[in-house]
Amino acid sequence: MPSVRSDADAFVSDAVNFFDRQFRDQIAAGEFILNPFEEAALPHLRGEVLDLGCGLGNLVLAAARAGCRVTAFDGSAAAIERLSAAAEAEGLAVVGRQADLGHDPIVGSYDSVVAIGLLMFFPRPLSTELLDGIQRATRPGGVVAANVLIEGTSYLDLFGGGTYTLFGRDELAQAFAGWEFLQSSHESFDAPGGTKKNFATVIARKPA
Repeated sequence: MPSVRSDADAFVSDAVNFFDRQFRDQIAAGEFILNPFEEAALPHLRGEVLDLGCGLGNLVLAAARAGCRVTAFDGSAAAIERLSAAAEAEGLAVVGRQADLGHDPIVGSYDSVVAIGLLMFFPRPLSTELLDGIQRATRPGGVVAANVLIEGTSYLDLFGGGTYTLFGRDELAQAFAGWEFLQSSHESFDAPGGTKKNFATVIARKPA
């Protein structure tokens, strides 16, 4: 599984700080709705689920309420604190940890693996290595739900001064050649300053 570090040496980046601030604002405002990518992924999750870059854990909690057993990681302390407290209050089968998702390869196997809005925050070749690790960690017949920002995206504030990968328009889908596609789509959203966030999303089942 991804490396889990103590608070003293936890992975820190501009992106983590960006989202930590955003998550704290959302917690204060009580904003815990599923985003469109999470809504699309939820019906396909089953069994043992791994969520990498889980954010506030809205999808994690929904999956656990539906009977899944979820292991969830995020770089934001605020996100994991909120997720852990909510899961404990409801008695849900959730393990949440603050993690450096780029430090160690993923190990173990899962029925469902989620990486929504994660892979683009790492430089090449690490972003593609992580995608390979996600696919290896998915059991035969299991499902991956992943999405990435793609070339043409013009809103880059969330990366700060850090490294990132904008995937080619069809690169994510091509990486799942031979899998059964449950969804393969492109989405574009307006962003601050007249910019755009352009995404590619894939939900695919690994050959049994």
